[in-house]
Amino acid sequence: MLNYCLMVTGPAYGNQRSRSALQFSQTLLKCNHRLSMIFFYQDGVLNANSFSTLASDEVNLVHAWQHLAKQNQITLYVCTTAALRRGIIDSTHASLLKKTGENLQPGFELSGLVNLVQMILTCDRFVQF
Repeated sequence: MLNYCLMVTGPAYGNQRSRSALQFSQTLLKCNHRLSMIFFYQDGVLNANSFSTLASDEVNLVHAWQHLAKQNQITLYVCTTAALRRGIIDSTHASLLKKTGENLQPGFELSGLVNLVQMILTCDRFVQF
């Protein structure tokens, strides 16, 4: 059994990277590998935007990420800097920026690159999508 860490740089919709990362994660878990953290970076942070909408016939990748994380105790980290640049904020940053409301999806957690480095140092395999 190997401990995997993933970094997702693709948005939920617009290209295949996020969906491929999700399918890879599901397969890892079915094969009894460990997946403790997933780090969303660059446009990957858009997976955590609660203002995203999708067509009724599309797979809801955001909910699939949330379900995967909850069922398997996986932390979904979102790069704070990349998120703020793309207009994604949590309640803490909303008050600091004097904005009303937040749009970070439940189950996702804003984080710095320190968590990414720790993640890389503690895993057996690091895969980027």
